[in-house]
Amino acid sequence: MADKTSTVHGDVPVASMPTGFGDRKELGTVAFERTRMPMVMTDARQQDNPIVLANAAFLNLTGYTADEVLGRNCRFLQGPLTSAAAVAEVRLGIAEEQEVNVELLNYRKDGTAFWNQLHISPIHDDDGNVAYFFASQIDVTEFRKVQNLEASEHRLLMEVDHRAKNVLAIVDSLVRLSRADDVTQYASAIQQRVQALSYAHILLSERGWKEVGLRDVIQRQVERYTSQGELKGPEIAIAASIVQPLSLVIHELIVNAAVHGSLSTPGGRLCIEWEKIGHDGGFKMIWKEPGIQQPDHPKSGFGTVMVKAMIEQQLSGQLRRDWLDRGLEIRLEVPGFS
Repeated sequence: MADKTSTVHGDVPVASMPTGFGDRKELGTVAFERTRMPMVMTDARQQDNPIVLANAAFLNLTGYTADEVLGRNCRFLQGPLTSAAAVAEVRLGIAEEQEVNVELLNYRKDGTAFWNQLHISPIHDDDGNVAYFFASQIDVTEFRKVQNLEASEHRLLMEVDHRAKNVLAIVDSLVRLSRADDVTQYASAIQQRVQALSYAHILLSERGWKEVGLRDVIQRQVERYTSQGELKGPEIAIAASIVQPLSLVIHELIVNAAVHGSLSTPGGRLCIEWEKIGHDGGFKMIWKEPGIQQPDHPKSGFGTVMVKAMIEQQLSGQLRRDWLDRGLEIRLEVPGFS
């Protein structure tokens, strides 16, 4: 029998393969095929990033055959209730050749839905260029059911500040009590808003629940969906009491831009400008999405209504939306809060 040797990779001893044990790439292929975790590989060098490898676990999870998935983009797993915001996160990660971790609703061949904890990683060739993307999927449907059951029996987020807890409890109630046919889609949208609130809460915790820079509030929400946003404005410290509703406003605007607006197409741009009003944290903001045209039949969705309500009622401010030749401009004015 050939001797086994050991080498050191970094500071960790690594056992080497016995002489004549076989091609490592072949072993990697066998491991990929036989692992219980659903996995696919896509070819980043081909148009539309098609699947070139799919293991048996992936086929078992989705119900498709190899012939039905090879050569196709993974978007065929999406369906009518898949979160557009989650898809936007995936699209940005692939475009920027970054790792992606996101939970989204996917569909099997027979039409049944499942919650997919998706992880995507780029694979580089010897020249440092992205050649493939590796994607693993974990079916977390049952785990989510357990979470929802536990959430209905315990108080929501015992550790958070009283105001944040009240907001999240209301949102949680909307999700759990809804009986609409599209409750999954509605719950997914609410989940995204809860996450936006959590980002605001983390920011407030980092600042000791004191004043927070307006740029930090905007950037914390925008960077989830694009790295191309242009932020222009002076340093303005805003009151902790308006960070959460303002974060929800920014979240709604950036999701709409990523799904329907300037960021929904390759090369789309976004510019956010602001200036001070007075000396107590008030500000004016102009949200610019250049290069897009007003739809023939504009709709006032739940997100638009919520933005207007939060600006006018919770923040005592004003909002104006203008469709110009150069694109969409949204103007916000929020007074200072002590």
